[in-house]
Amino acid sequence: MLIAIVGGVLAALGLLSAVALVAAPLGLSATSPGLTLWVLFPLFTLVGYALLVAGSRDPAVKLPTLVLAVPLLLLALAAAVALVAGAAGWWAIGGEAGSAPLWYVLVLGGVLGAIGTAASGRRAD
Repeated sequence: MLIAIVGGVLAALGLLSAVALVAAPLGLSATSPGLTLWVLFPLFTLVGYALLVAGSRDPAVKLPTLVLAVPLLLLALAAAVALVAGAAGWWAIGGEAGSAPLWYVLVLGGVLGAIGTAASGRRAD
């Protein structure tokens, strides 16, 4: 049970890192994301997920997978909307890194979220 709790906290920190990466170029955060957030987003998300699955009592591991995959997909979608809004001139994309954090979250969050959602939707026949 403790492993699942630690995994959940690490996964939440990974998601929080992704939120910070998306918020900074949109001007919703006063600081620019550093290298730490770029590394911790995928690292904490993957390690947290692995621990969450290892400590889960759900035999199909469906619930922990969805709990992590859905927010990742939503963050990827938010990054995609922000990129389109920035390219269309509807929202200013700023910060030192420009749109790079948005692309990073779009690609990694989209891939990890899609894999997690697809894996949780598979039925054991």
